[in-house]
Amino acid sequence: MPKITHYINGGRYTGNPSGTVDVHDPATGESVGKVLLASVSDVNAAVDSASHAFSSWSTTSLARRAKAMYEFRNLLLENQDSLVNTITREHGKVLEDARGELTRGLENVEYACGIAEVLKGSFSESVSTRIDVKSIRQPLGVVAGITPFNFPAMVPLWMIPNAVACGNTFVLKPSEKDPTPSLILAQLFTEAGFPPGVLNVLQGDKLAVDSLLTHPEVKAVSFVGSTPVARYIATTATTHGKRVQALGGAKNHMVVLPDADLDLAADAAVSAAYGSAGERCMAISVAVAIEPIADALVSRIKDRIEDITVGPGTGTDSTMGPLITREHRDRVADYVRQGEEAGAKVIIDGRSSQVDPRGYFLGPTLIDHVTPDMSVYRDEIFGPVLVVVRVSNYETALQLIRDNQWGNGAALFTQSGAAARRFELQADAGMIGINVPVPVPVGSHSFGGWKNSLFGDTTMYGPEGVRFYTKAKVVTSRWPETESGGLQLNFPTNA
Repeated sequence: MPKITHYINGGRYTGNPSGTVDVHDPATGESVGKVLLASVSDVNAAVDSASHAFSSWSTTSLARRAKAMYEFRNLLLENQDSLVNTITREHGKVLEDARGELTRGLENVEYACGIAEVLKGSFSESVSTRIDVKSIRQPLGVVAGITPFNFPAMVPLWMIPNAVACGNTFVLKPSEKDPTPSLILAQLFTEAGFPPGVLNVLQGDKLAVDSLLTHPEVKAVSFVGSTPVARYIATTATTHGKRVQALGGAKNHMVVLPDADLDLAADAAVSAAYGSAGERCMAISVAVAIEPIADALVSRIKDRIEDITVGPGTGTDSTMGPLITREHRDRVADYVRQGEEAGAKVIIDGRSSQVDPRGYFLGPTLIDHVTPDMSVYRDEIFGPVLVVVRVSNYETALQLIRDNQWGNGAALFTQSGAAARRFELQADAGMIGINVPVPVPVGSHSFGGWKNSLFGDTTMYGPEGVRFYTKAKVVTSRWPETESGGLQLNFPTNA
């Protein structure tokens, strides 16, 4: 059985593992490897490697940093098939979905390639007599990223490029459920010319996480995952004096107005609810149908679901793969049961999906007549379950979004510019889509929600990512001519 190791100081590293965990192919349930779980000494080795590399990497010119990032970008393109196949084998998503994940991650690499432009400071000449002031941004030091199973390549690429391009060194702790893509990224990093220790991969579980959160050399922590863990990450890391950006869960609403193009809305709802088997924080999990269009919308969604083919991610006709583990599949199925018992109407029941029984399959599920008191509405299910809530007016739909504990994303489908503008201003979420169901910002903007969807200092990647991974410094300088200014004990003023 292959051993999935760490990657420290430019090479594979075995260390002194605290244990191992099997990694499974979700389509078959078969073990495809054993991942080493880091001990405290392994964490120390990764951080020490990053700390040693920081002293020289932080003073490396922007031109050399950008050149290495360009080369990394090119190597990602050259090796995308290997990376995509690995994502599918360990996560289960269909190949084209894995390829789309990598493509979106590449946007952030390309943004980091322009780091010289992004890091330009400001300068004010002669703010006082012969006194100039300039602002610069400098790297923090060793920073860490803790990433989830659902996007084993894209989410690390939300963090690593900006952090490293800004002059930091990085320790990545990926999910132990699909750990191999991170090793491919690290190997390509080395091949691109980044010095040993600039990027380290530390496999592990909570022991590794806690060790990173409390390590005195780690200056900042980035996280994507569930809300309870995000809150824990933020509390623990800030207690130990670190910067934190911790993205949590979501329950994203898609509001459909009566004037909307219902075919467009139905296409969007199905794509956004069942892509990646619903295992994404920007999935649409609630369709809010404003009467009188609910019956027509549900009918259109139902018709499109019947065209989805559930199967192994490598299947030539598969459009939706399995869930990540058997336990998670069973948890999602139990939510469907709870909704049915609470009085909702199961229009399409994914529990009856006929696929390989060894795999962790659950078909797309559509539940109508859901009310806000039901668990299928209240909780983040993180699976291929779309619930429909019927309301009588726009204000009620907007209130649902306001009352929800999460504020990651929200979408509106309409043909009215006035309604769209109202929604942009009034919807209580950090990312808004207008006739766009999954409003994940491009790499030159930043990703992050509100309320219990985000904890910490800033949102992720783009300009906010650069601010997170750097600290500001203001330099006030005087270059006097021959005469002395004399003693001045009073508070200085500008003149």
